[in-house]
Amino acid sequence: METNILLENGTNELEVLEFTLGDNHYGINVAKIKEILSYQPVTPIPNAHPSVEGIFMPRDVMLTVISLRRCLGLEDEQGKGLFIITNFNKLNIAFHVDAVNGIHRVSWSEIIKPDSTVNVQDRGVSTGVIKIDGKLVVILDFEKIISDISPETGLKVSDVDHLEGRARNESPIMIAEDSPLLSKLITDCLRKSGYTNLNVNMNGQEAWDKLVKFKKEGTVTDKVHCIITDIEMPLMDGHRLTKLVKEDDDMKKIPVIIFSSLVNDDMRRKGEALGADAQLTKPEIGKLVEAIDSLIDKMNND
Repeated sequence: METNILLENGTNELEVLEFTLGDNHYGINVAKIKEILSYQPVTPIPNAHPSVEGIFMPRDVMLTVISLRRCLGLEDEQGKGLFIITNFNKLNIAFHVDAVNGIHRVSWSEIIKPDSTVNVQDRGVSTGVIKIDGKLVVILDFEKIISDISPETGLKVSDVDHLEGRARNESPIMIAEDSPLLSKLITDCLRKSGYTNLNVNMNGQEAWDKLVKFKKEGTVTDKVHCIITDIEMPLMDGHRLTKLVKEDDDMKKIPVIIFSSLVNDDMRRKGEALGADAQLTKPEIGKLVEAIDSLIDKMNND
């Protein structure tokens, strides 16, 4: 299936691949997908996580196969279905699904964020829900699924241990991150490295509304010295937020760091075209602090 549908930069749109597990409909951002393959036999790995089916090697590249049925507590259907081959956070993973229904172009503003009754912070694996053709499609949190299986692939607060005790709290930082768990990990890391003046937002729209308010007050560059944004967020994504900031005469000098699992070569080019000052993948928390240090120092010296 063709997955490289062209999207303009900063339009707040994404392509969602709809797939099924049993009678339920789920989605994944097409930007995470490399290709879709028919089911192939896999080699089991002794003592692997229960959700890991095993490994296989298409075109001489070894891939781990994760059963989404097992992840979601459904009974396995051996020997059937498709593999969605993904790339994010510098990892190549195959997810075993039942069937693929198609690709839909949607706006981030159409995606509904699940509330706490659906998504408990440490256990939920949904980032949003969208209504397509009269049915509800649940967008799964594939980063959370991977980090639950292999915690070392996620953020490590210990990566900034050597920065503890610095005094940089005079620099206010705005964060736009829809995952409560990742937001907490990012803020913990920043506070540990000396950045304690943090303005945390659940999506790009919330962050933009505050920036507009600060601009009207004439305080935007005083209250925000750096913006850290995810890409995938309901209501407004990080690319749209970057575009709006960099096209605004009063805000364009504020450094914008895109901190996302989606930062690959294609996404990096998109971010550069929009004016992002730095782009890092989610595991690179130590480099995030280095980038903030450098960009804030540069901004203050200009």
